[in-house]
Amino acid sequence: MNKLGKNKIIINVIFIVITAALFLGADDSIVYVTNSGKKYHRETCGSLSRSKIMIPLEDAIRSNYEPCALCNPPKRSTISSAEVSYPAKELYRVNQVNLTKVRDAQTSRMLLVEVVSHIDGDTVRVRIENPPSDLKSVETIRMLGVDTPETVHPTRPVGYFGKEASDFTKERLFGKQVYLAFDWNLRDRYGRLLAYIYTQEGHCFNAVLIQEGYGYTYSSYPFQFRGEFEALEQAAQQEKRGLWSRR
Repeated sequence: MNKLGKNKIIINVIFIVITAALFLGADDSIVYVTNSGKKYHRETCGSLSRSKIMIPLEDAIRSNYEPCALCNPPKRSTISSAEVSYPAKELYRVNQVNLTKVRDAQTSRMLLVEVVSHIDGDTVRVRIENPPSDLKSVETIRMLGVDTPETVHPTRPVGYFGKEASDFTKERLFGKQVYLAFDWNLRDRYGRLLAYIYTQEGHCFNAVLIQEGYGYTYSSYPFQFRGEFEALEQAAQQEKRGLWSRR
């Protein structure tokens, strides 16, 4: 083999080694959890068949998740926590403190904002004084875990009980100061801020909408309080509240 051929082989080997190192390093900084489990996993673990939520390993450790004994995920990241970029890490995120009940959230740790307009039953706009990193002074809030009937969709008709839900949100929130708590994802695909809204009295308004029959549990994406919201929806159905009154 001539010198040129040997050099090509050496270059290819170096490229493969570097690529593998980068790939393994990335894997070691990311793990996966489920909606209700207490362990974290590798992406290929069979325990993730029902749900799979990607989070930084540092977040999993900080949230007291235990490593899965089956897939043996990394015990600590190959990069230091100082090198990991967390979006708006000063925000109060209920998944990081591993809450399961809305009443256990601490409003004293939440972001105080003012509701300046309402769009429909599950969407409002808020003004934030001195917004933290990654947030703007005015944000559109899409309430986490709840879906109210349509009233402003460009192609869909107004849904049954949609106006009532929209009016309820406007009456309860417009012009009020409220608190925001966050979860796994900070924004949706439209750029709206995903949040739980807590009133001055300490009530989670997202849960109130479901409890009073103004909306459904939005389960297309995982969120920390899903089990509680589903129980509230079932109770609203049984008691025929709001949109369930004619069903």
